[in-house]
Amino acid sequence: MAYTDALFQLGMDLTRSSTAQKEDHGQSALDAHDDRKDHFTERNGVRCAGTHYIVDLFGAKRLDDLKLIKETLKRCVEVAGANLLHIHLHRHTDKAGVSGTAVLAEGHISVHSWPETGYLALDVFMGRDANPEAAIDVAKQAFRPAKAVVKQHLRAKAVGERVLKAVPKKAPAREKAQAAA
Repeated sequence: MAYTDALFQLGMDLTRSSTAQKEDHGQSALDAHDDRKDHFTERNGVRCAGTHYIVDLFGAKRLDDLKLIKETLKRCVEVAGANLLHIHLHRHTDKAGVSGTAVLAEGHISVHSWPETGYLALDVFMGRDANPEAAIDVAKQAFRPAKAVVKQHLRAKAVGERVLKAVPKKAPAREKAQAAA
């Protein structure tokens, strides 16, 4: 239930067709070409799941242009050397911005725009051999911000250092009280 609720909130209700836009399906994910059991990569000498960039563009232009945003996402994927699986974009009412994502075999690119303030939030995560930095440059060229702030995070870089363990779920207070009675 939680899975379908989350998809619905993203505008991806699996029980009915979306009226927001015609879906754009890219090529299917590629199979692994080596014997590794994971798809981790190495960035700057660190083994990790991939590089995650949080990008803030201030004073950006054309943030309500759905066609430009879609073409920019496609170009980002292309220059990064990634494999596009799906693009979904949603224009908010009264041209109050666009939210969307490009789902990739290597990760994702998400975008949220506020044309009234000239702000664009861009989230770029890519692993394997993709080059997410190239995608950021394409976005800067397309939206011509006055200022860009870029933060980088290597995902799951600690996997080699320690084993990740599931945290046991705590019982609610009511269940604890009933067990004690």
